[in-house]
Amino acid sequence: MKNLKKEDINQEVFDLYDDYAHNKLNRRQFVEKLSLYAIGGLTVGSLLSFMSPDYITTLLVSKDDPRLDSGYIQYDSPKGGGSIKALLSTPKEMSGKLPGVIVVHENRGLNPYIEDVGRQTALESFISIAPDALSPLGGYPGNDDAGRELQKQRDRNDMLEDFIAAFEYLKNHKDCNGNIGVVGFCFGGWISNMMAVRVPELKAAVPFYGGQPTSEETAKIKAPLLIQYAELDTRVNDGWPDYEKALKLNNVDYTVHFYEGVNHGFHNTTTPRYDEAAAELAWQRTVAFFKERLV
Repeated sequence: MKNLKKEDINQEVFDLYDDYAHNKLNRRQFVEKLSLYAIGGLTVGSLLSFMSPDYITTLLVSKDDPRLDSGYIQYDSPKGGGSIKALLSTPKEMSGKLPGVIVVHENRGLNPYIEDVGRQTALESFISIAPDALSPLGGYPGNDDAGRELQKQRDRNDMLEDFIAAFEYLKNHKDCNGNIGVVGFCFGGWISNMMAVRVPELKAAVPFYGGQPTSEETAKIKAPLLIQYAELDTRVNDGWPDYEKALKLNNVDYTVHFYEGVNHGFHNTTTPRYDEAAAELAWQRTVAFFKERLV
């Protein structure tokens, strides 16, 4: 059988994967529903393999990129999970202190994709920290299925405290100028929104397809926002009208982009939901936003 392309896959399969990735279906249910689309030479196995993340061939920045100093650190999160592991990345060639960016993972811990985003961020002349909210449970377990199961065991507000603690870590880092932003994806998008609510000193937030704060929470936002949504992501997008209303009511500085014809997770290079054109444009906008706001 020829190699599958995402154009060969029914949109309903992407919707099923979204349900599976967000714990609305377990693996058995997901596989059973995939069988409905195993027609015309497609097998359930080939569909499952195609939809599963590829962490081997999709990294954009190698772990040992010579332009970076990148390695794991531990920092304290006294109101959250205690001791938190994170990937800290800095450019080797630095001229003075740099702005900081917190990179927040999806609902499965610090997997290779998010580590890759952390390194990409550092290459843009930022200090990046990518925490693992699964640290109190042993950390990212090496696969996303187990990672999702672990993350369900933690309270999301406790995890929010872990990322607020990462802000404090960066603020006090000897090479950081104190101007700090956050970018996050899915669960990390919600964290990014909520850090804007909770951290008055935050200079910028970029939530990718993240859940929205309440109207009362939105009233507390001081940081400018660059909000990134996928057109086909109706699950998350349903919350946008109320969020937009609250942002306008409270005169929050925000810009929003909806990327046409793409799914939730379009920035994630490791699954067929990835859309190169939309991902590159969204990242260019993210970097430009941080360079404008974290001065």
